[in-house]
Amino acid sequence: MSVTVEVLTVVDEEIVEAFDRLLPQLSSTAQRLDREALARLIAAESTTMLVARGGGKIVGTLSLVMFAIPSGLRARVEDVVVDDSARGQGVGAALLEEAKVRAHDAGARTLDLTSRASRTSANRLYERLGFRPRESRVYRFTPTD
Repeated sequence: MSVTVEVLTVVDEEIVEAFDRLLPQLSSTAQRLDREALARLIAAESTTMLVARGGGKIVGTLSLVMFAIPSGLRARVEDVVVDDSARGQGVGAALLEEAKVRAHDAGARTLDLTSRASRTSANRLYERLGFRPRESRVYRFTPTD
């Protein structure tokens, strides 16, 4: 499959449909993003939304988040999802390579991502693309109502 990656700049019905189809493949608890929510997301200064097209439709997406902190500009990859029908065809690699270029060009000192250990195929891809595991723990606080 020939894959192209582009920055999401306009939200139309194709984009809404793509996120409706892709987000449940990422997380069973992901909430639907309507046109307004997607517009707010792409307007966020810290976030670059990448979409991958292949076979005439959007087959993947990735969020690249960049932020300045005292130790320098940092970047994170979040919410990578590739359509079930397009997995193993280079979509994830194309999205990640574009994220690496954009983070480097922006001057980010590092580009991080996290992945569950059970996602063996994804973890192999990340390592093949030069990401290395770190000795670290991820902590999460979830505020309750």
